[in-house]
Amino acid sequence: MKRPSWPSWMPIDPYIAALLGTVGLAALLPARDTAADVASGASTAAVAFLFFLYGARLSTGEALEGLRHWRLHLAVLLCTFTLFPLLGLAARGLETTLLTPELYSGLLFLTLVPSTIQSSIAFTSLARGNVPAAICAGSFSSLAGIVLTPLLAAGLLGHSAGGFSADSLLKIVLQLLVPFLAGQFLRRWVGSFLTRHKKVLGLVDRGSILLVVYTAFSQGMVQGIWHQVSPARLGALLGVEAVLLTVMLTLTWYGAKWLGFGRADRVAIQFAGSKKSLAAGLPMASVLFGAGASLAVLPLMLFHQMQLMVCAVIAKRRSREPAAPSPESEVLATDPPLSPPVRTAATRTAAGTARRSG
Repeated sequence: MKRPSWPSWMPIDPYIAALLGTVGLAALLPARDTAADVASGASTAAVAFLFFLYGARLSTGEALEGLRHWRLHLAVLLCTFTLFPLLGLAARGLETTLLTPELYSGLLFLTLVPSTIQSSIAFTSLARGNVPAAICAGSFSSLAGIVLTPLLAAGLLGHSAGGFSADSLLKIVLQLLVPFLAGQFLRRWVGSFLTRHKKVLGLVDRGSILLVVYTAFSQGMVQGIWHQVSPARLGALLGVEAVLLTVMLTLTWYGAKWLGFGRADRVAIQFAGSKKSLAAGLPMASVLFGAGASLAVLPLMLFHQMQLMVCAVIAKRRSREPAAPSPESEVLATDPPLSPPVRTAATRTAAGTARRSG
């Protein structure tokens, strides 16, 4: 029997639909009292397990091999952790006009989150870009984000992210860094198991993130913070994020050309340097913002869906352009160009692959 698939005409990714359903569940049946304590404990354990899996899946050898293309990876890191935050800071004037302070904090936080891995690879492959570079760039960004995102949040968000006390530092180390390092250490023993059960663990990944979302939005419902956000404010937030995404897509594409990168590398830089990871950002927000995480993650959730829809259109258009590999990328981009049947399959599955990212 053929497994049912998500209709291609649906404008929303199925995982985003699940996230929105989780938000609706938290609005109707929020966790309270003892149930809230249980959900909070389970969410903490889920965050630690997520970062353990991130560490166990990242091949240290592949990461070191990818360092040979260091200029491309440096460009992606600068886009992710420098250009994005600068644009977020430039939008500070909107805090008291279009956005509320809570929504602006969430907007600024999304600019500090690392890039995606799966969706960057999917769209780079569809657009016939440098796929090996996209794999390494996404991995480096996720690894750097474990350290840089909390540090940048502490410096730029201050008390709205809980401050940078010894307690918050210890919480970050125990919930994010220690599980990640444990995954790296145990990779040689558990790596083959993770490869064999990739689909099942993918469901565990997404289920853990849904639990984090439910816990965060339940806390928001109990505290009544949703009364602070009007439809007009949400519309303004969507407009600001559309401008942010447009600026980053433009800067990554033409900035990479100005730096002398070839077409294949420019594709990888554009898709890896313009997106933000929902999978990495949600657990980090739950650690950094605590009870205020519900509003803090809302801009990231909206931006994630927007970037998938826009980048899918751009990738399809780029797939029809003539490919001209750059000399610098030939060392890593050794695979032959995708044949028309493979590109057709990539077209059908790019959005589906992207939902497993963050």
